[in-house]
Amino acid sequence: MIKPHGADALNPLLVTDPRQLETLRAEAETLPSLILSSAAAANAVMLGGGYFTPLSGYMNVADALSVCLKMRTVDGLFWPVPILNLADDVSGIEGASRIALRDPNVDGNPVIAIMNIDAIEEISDADLDTMTQEVYGTLDSSHPGVAVFRSLGNKCVSGSIEVLNLSYFETDFGDTFKTAVEIRAEIAERGWEKVVAFQTRNPMHLAHEELCRIAMDRLGADGIVVHMLLGKLKAGDIPAPVRDACIRKMVDVYFPENTVMVTGYGFDMLYAGPREAVLHALFRQNMGATHLIVGRDHAGVGDFYGPFDAQTIFEEQVPADAMEIEIFAADHTAWSKKLDKVVMMREADNHTMEDYILVSGTRLREMLGKGIAPPPEVCRPEVAQILMDHYKTDAAA
Repeated sequence: MIKPHGADALNPLLVTDPRQLETLRAEAETLPSLILSSAAAANAVMLGGGYFTPLSGYMNVADALSVCLKMRTVDGLFWPVPILNLADDVSGIEGASRIALRDPNVDGNPVIAIMNIDAIEEISDADLDTMTQEVYGTLDSSHPGVAVFRSLGNKCVSGSIEVLNLSYFETDFGDTFKTAVEIRAEIAERGWEKVVAFQTRNPMHLAHEELCRIAMDRLGADGIVVHMLLGKLKAGDIPAPVRDACIRKMVDVYFPENTVMVTGYGFDMLYAGPREAVLHALFRQNMGATHLIVGRDHAGVGDFYGPFDAQTIFEEQVPADAMEIEIFAADHTAWSKKLDKVVMMREADNHTMEDYILVSGTRLREMLGKGIAPPPEVCRPEVAQILMDHYKTDAAA
């Protein structure tokens, strides 16, 4: 199986020994505490599950700036996006060397981790601008990722952590949420060696389904891991339980047995386009994937990135030896009226736009919201029904 990034073995920070866990929980109640941002809590979940191997906790300012500017930590570890714990108010933990980190996404703010503080640093506005520009490619506050990042605060709390639980993901998405440790174990159990990962924050329509088949066929892969984001999205995105139901229905009906794993991970979407695509590749290597499908406008939002920026970053900025995982670069896929099948558009000779069946995301949402099933060349009828039911329930609420 492919090795984890920067290590011989995964480094999950989740404490699993019952006695140690009981001891740490008792200790946590005696420690000064900090309520995390949702972004920092998501980082704790990813660290806990081994996705962010080989990191041992949150980065300091020097590492964060180095990652933003060079995609490497000060010590030279390749990493595309800073993993930070930013806060507005640190008055409750000043002078402390060990603190409890509390979960903002669960009622009562239970402790999600214990942290050994290495430093509490104030980040200058100039450095925050640098981080924002390098990661998101813009300072525009209308970019949802920029808006969230700049709302987190300018106090950087760095240090190693011990994760006590994986937040609401374990309880709310018990059948879907999996750690990198669990996915690696299931890949081994299935006997897969060449494994393709498909990232999604949306329901999968026919074009996505066929793209997975194309990638598996061309790579000679044993299986595909549909790995959906379960954390916070922007307003208007389809909720995770609905996406989960859509994807499971598609897999159950249209894929052969033991060719697809449907899983999810606990992270808040950054909408950072190219940089986030590289992070996606890195933690898919950690979960055991040998390839990641990177399609048109991967991890993008609006018009902030070019359609293939998330592919060219791997060619132009990611050193060949930075990661072992490989990229399957995909074009936009759509149903060809001429060929009577889904194709990658750049590969279809003698085609004009009129030769495809194309429905924009806005139009698709309008149709589903009105209870109109999209063409079967766009969306499987079983998936369309789940989405129409969702929009009907949403409208009634």
